[in-house]
Amino acid sequence: MLSSLQGKFPPAILALADGSIFIGEAIGATGSTVGEVVFNTSMTGYQEILTDPSYCQQLVTLTYPHIGNTGANPEDVESAKVQAAGLIVRDLPLLHSNFRATQSLSDYLRAEGAVAIAGIDTRQLTRLLRDKGAQNGCILALAAGETATPARTRQALAAARAVPPMNGLDLAKVVSTAAPYEWSETVWSLGSGYGTQAAPRFKVVAYDYGVKFNILRMLAARGCQITVVPAQTPAAEVLALRPDGVFLSNGPGDPEPCDYAIAATRTIVASGMPTFGICLGHQIMALAVGAKTFKMANSHHGANHPVRELASGRVSITSQNHGFAVDPKTLPGNVRTTHISLFDGTLQGFEFKDQPAFCFQGHPEASGGPQDIAYLFDRFITLMEQARQPA
Repeated sequence: MLSSLQGKFPPAILALADGSIFIGEAIGATGSTVGEVVFNTSMTGYQEILTDPSYCQQLVTLTYPHIGNTGANPEDVESAKVQAAGLIVRDLPLLHSNFRATQSLSDYLRAEGAVAIAGIDTRQLTRLLRDKGAQNGCILALAAGETATPARTRQALAAARAVPPMNGLDLAKVVSTAAPYEWSETVWSLGSGYGTQAAPRFKVVAYDYGVKFNILRMLAARGCQITVVPAQTPAAEVLALRPDGVFLSNGPGDPEPCDYAIAATRTIVASGMPTFGICLGHQIMALAVGAKTFKMANSHHGANHPVRELASGRVSITSQNHGFAVDPKTLPGNVRTTHISLFDGTLQGFEFKDQPAFCFQGHPEASGGPQDIAYLFDRFITLMEQARQPA
């Protein structure tokens, strides 16, 4: 426990399914939360990480030791609420400083009802997760005046061991929008905030499997009028909107149970519609062509992952957030691999040889993270421009 936090917050317990116990400080809402414990190596962007729907039912450990230095604000969000099941950090600074901040991280977490723990050795926890793989866990945040008794520790451990495995969980339909909506907001800039797309050139339908706002912003900034639709929308309804292109978003959980998304993607790609998938959308596109996905022993979460584009040899530093991957050996002959991870050689992207469709495993919209791979959005725009040209 870190002395800078002692006495400032009530106690909290982090229990892992393997029996590991960490005692720290409750810096968010009071109560308990469970999920898969993963670690993220990003140094910045904690608010974007917390609001990323891909972290649904996950407890996020941030390996950077000082989290909360810049506070929180209403602009740096990737969805309408905190989506991560919980937050685990080493040190919460007691003072924050940033000209955009409207509240501290702790106040933000409490306002969002998000459970979080600080004051534990996240290096030890990260080594454990690295060596054993993702673990299910429970954060039990006690109320003021309570103590971390053996009975409360046993309670947290029992809750951790009762968490279902991520394999087989269809979470895309859990986080997806309930009804279609239009999107026109563009990217943020200093002094003016977010802009508005007032003269769109392309009509894009975006499937919401857990879409991040900055993906939509980057599409809008490139001239797209966007209609966001629920994850379970049939392909026929999307094609009836006569879009110039279809986007398959990121999202949480196992892609294999998303049979509705796999079937819709198969129909849309076969129609010749320009199609672009990111993260879960990448995995769904792979399943739609008969490939296989698998649960990774060590998932990818962070903003410093090197990825090589095979055609050019270009290496980009990317933002990543996924616990499942596509087995490249199962890809059919009508697609080619475009990108691989330089961390572990896993598949990062592929494209069709006979259709205007491609996908990428990482996050080209970053937020937070580097923007090296943002050129993939331009590639999607090019596909839509080419589709408009007469044969």
